[in-house]
Parts: sequence; C-alpha cells; structure tokens
Amino acid sequence: MVVSQLANAVQTGLPVAIADLGRLVRIPSVSWDGFDSSQVEKSAEVVCELLASLEFFESVAVSRAPIDSERLGQPAVLATRAARNGRPTILLYAHHDVQPPGDPEQWESGPFEPTVRGDRLYGRGAADDKAGVLVHIAAIRALRRVVGGDIDLGVVVFIEGEEEFGSRSFGAFLAQHRSELAADVIVIADSDNWNVSTPSLTVGLRGNVTFKLRVSTLDHAVHSGMFGGAAPDAMLATIALLATLHDADGAVAVAGLHSREATLPDYEEARLFEAAALLEGVVPIGRGHILSRLWNQPAITITGIDAPTVVNASNALAPSVTVKVSARVAPEQSAADAFTAIESHLREHAPFGAHLEFIDIDRGDPFLVDTTGWAVTAAKDAMAAGWGVEPIETGIGGSIPFISQLAGDFPRAQILITGVEDPDSRAHSPNESLHLGVFRRAILTEAILLEKLNRRA
Repeated sequence: MVVSQLANAVQTGLPVAIADLGRLVRIPSVSWDGFDSSQVEKSAEVVCELLASLEFFESVAVSRAPIDSERLGQPAVLATRAARNGRPTILLYAHHDVQPPGDPEQWESGPFEPTVRGDRLYGRGAADDKAGVLVHIAAIRALRRVVGGDIDLGVVVFIEGEEEFGSRSFGAFLAQHRSELAADVIVIADSDNWNVSTPSLTVGLRGNVTFKLRVSTLDHAVHSGMFGGAAPDAMLATIALLATLHDADGAVAVAGLHSREATLPDYEEARLFEAAALLEGVVPIGRGHILSRLWNQPAITITGIDAPTVVNASNALAPSVTVKVSARVAPEQSAADAFTAIESHLREHAPFGAHLEFIDIDRGDPFLVDTTGWAVTAAKDAMAAGWGVEPIETGIGGSIPFISQLAGDFPRAQILITGVEDPDSRAHSPNESLHLGVFRRAILTEAILLEKLNRRA
C-alpha cells in the first residue's frame, strides 16, 4: 500500500522534478579553473532555494571550505534535520558542479539548454549529477506527500560543488561540518545502472591517479632539418615513453599495479562495442573478462597533450611536451602505491636521457562496499520495489575518491552507492542525457528507502 502511494506521489511530482532539473542544467556550473566560478555560486544558490522550499529541514545553507591557506573551494549546500525518537540518520549526497561542455559542434542541442528528445533529457549535468540532486529533493517531496508530518528520520543533504574538479576542499568541509554530517547511512547518488530497466547497487570503485608529465630533451627549439636525425626531440621521446605503458594487447604494462579477482555478471563483448562507441574494425584492448578490465584492473589513459598544433607547426624540434595522465587503480590497491609504480616505470623507461617532471599530482583511493550491513539489504529491497526487478551488484570503472574519505571519517556509517545514469547517458561526453524512466524509478527507490528507514528503530 505504501509503495503504491509513493509511486503515485512520485508520478504526480515528476513534471516539477523535471522542470527543476532543467532549471539547474541551464546553469553552466563548471568547477574547473578557467571557467566562470559565479555560475557555480548561482547553481549552489538554486539548490539551496530548492531544499529550503521543502520546508522540511531545520537548517539549509551554502558553505565553502578552504583548499589551502590561499584558496576557498567551490560552494556546497548543506541541509540538516535531526533524528527524533531513536530513528537513524541518513546522509544524501550528490554534486551540482559539472564537466566542461567540450566541443559545442558535437552537441545536437545546446549543452546548457535542457532538451527532451524521446524518453531522454539532454544537457550537461542532466545525468551527472544534477539528476542526483533532484532525486533527493523529489524523494523527500514524495515522502512528505504520503507520510505527512510523521517523519522522525534524521536527514542530511550534502550537495558538493567541486566533485568534477577533484573535491579539493572535501576534507576541510568534513572537518568543518563533522557533527552535521554524522549519519548511520550514507547514500551517494553518483553512479550508474545496469541498463534502463535494471538497477545497480555499486559495490566497487576504482581509485585514480592523475598528473601532468613534462618531457624535455632540448634547452630550446632547433631547426628540424639541421638537427633532425641526431638530436632527440621531445615529441619523439614522449611517444616512445608513453608506448611503454601498455603491451601489444593494450593491457597496462606497469610493474606494481595490481588487479583484483572477483565474481562478475555476464557481459557480452558486443555490449562494449555499443556502449563505448567503437568504430567498425576496432577491437577491445586488454585481457580477461570485459568487466574485469572495466572494474578490477588498472587502466592508464592520456587525456590531454600540450604540443605545437598542426596549424602552428614549424620545421623545428620540440624542446618539451606536456601530457595529462589519468590512471585508474584497481580496488584493494592504494592510490599512493599506484603512483609510485607509475612514476618508477616512467623514470626507468625515459628514452634518450629525457628529463621528466611530474606536476599537479592528484590521488584518490578505490573503495569496496561492505555488503553485509542491514542498509544494503534495505536498499536492494527498495530497488526491487521501485524498479520491479532485482538489482545487480556492480563495480564501476570510474572513481569517486571522496568516498574513501567519508568511510575514514565516519567508519560506522553504511555506504550505499546509487545513481541515475545508464549505459547510454554519455556522462562527461557531448550529448549527455538522462533517461526519464530511470529518473522516475530512482526517485521512487529513494522514497521507499526513506520510508523504510523512517520506521526503523
């Protein structure tokens, strides 16, 4: 009876939730350096307004924590309501900042103009992770519509403002608001689902190591005709060095990077071709089960390069080249150990005596969920009720490094990693989108979970 009432409340409130999501998507809240930080502030203000309009929380405020002695992090929103009568407290997390839009020519509609085509809402942040923000808000709306004022559950909502830029003030934010953030259950609404009709509970996350690598061979550029063939240019050295990171199969070839063994669900290779948009004739890289490569093995990607462009190329040997390296770390290995292994490999394989400089190093540890707790059982039951099918426990190839920080600061809290994405969401890519059916079922699932916890002593 309660589930059907919640389902009706979610369906009734869905147009408002979609409209609120569209309002957020229109704000280009890119948290990276070089973008307009006032847009992140505007996004935080709108999230604060939406949470306050619920008339549910005792406190709703925008807060910023320091990155270091000279810089403040991007604004986050924190809303709190204390538990009553011995009920537990649940912390609901999402983030309101987004990735840069990338090449606007690759978008079928404006990246910050929310557009519905078919059963999907398109726009930057529509899935990652402004939909997560609205899942929390819409679930509370539905719960209040059904339960009324009879809610003893403690609820904390923490909407971060710089997750896409490495959560650099996250630790300081936890220290500032430790008492407000303390909870029995933490829901991280920033992951994906098996498909648009089957929910996932993410139980494993890879860690990450990112850095800039500058490769230098010359003091200054010299004529390629005069010195080419004898003097090693930085581009040649960079290409040769980066090629050592993988073997002939495309598997990572760095000694000291670990893999994790785990039981995995079936996954046909054809699904990878479709989900990852492989061109005809291109074959997958690596070895072993596809999901092992995505969830439980290390990966290294070169995500950017600073070098002379084709338009500006001259007949000169490049003295230095800088690349951005992004490595994913398998669960059960620390990010610090992984960086040490990668750094050692690169230094040992630097060709022609090239000089290497490591810049802007960021590390985030992987995470494994303890699936034995009562909250996992409650979440799975809520997913089954909200979606009509049993959920699948999955890993994820991406990283959410702050989760390990949360677990360290709140070791007694049970952590649940959920989300609104699906294999076609294209998070971080042009034409990012949210499946509106997934959105509705995710809201209903969270409303059911909140109602269950409201009855738990």
